[in-house]
Amino acid sequence: MIRADDEPRILPAITTLKGQLVDFTEPDFGLLEELLRLEALTPRQVADVLSERSMYRKNEALLDHLKSEDQCSKLLKALKRTAQQHVVNYITQNGGQKRCDTALISQTLHLWTNLQFTIF
Repeated sequence: MIRADDEPRILPAITTLKGQLVDFTEPDFGLLEELLRLEALTPRQVADVLSERSMYRKNEALLDHLKSEDQCSKLLKALKRTAQQHVVNYITQNGGQKRCDTALISQTLHLWTNLQFTIF
């Protein structure tokens, strides 16, 4: 069984990688609209981000508004929907330094075992 407390935390990763994320996340061209649609940001928060002039400052403002795991999960979804999978990969792979997560390995082995018994 996969429990919610076994899921990797996204907010700490985003906080740690913020300095790099501001450099290559594209806040325009649909990301902010998608975050609004997903209710990850409020209209006021989106207006705050849009009030910034440079892409870097927009990204800083955007990331400053992320305070919960739910918002961060929605950010990943919005990034995928706006063709920014490379940013999702960067966040989920700990800035390109993939770490060994024993809980994830355990879950994968458990699922694989159950799948084998289902097929055979």
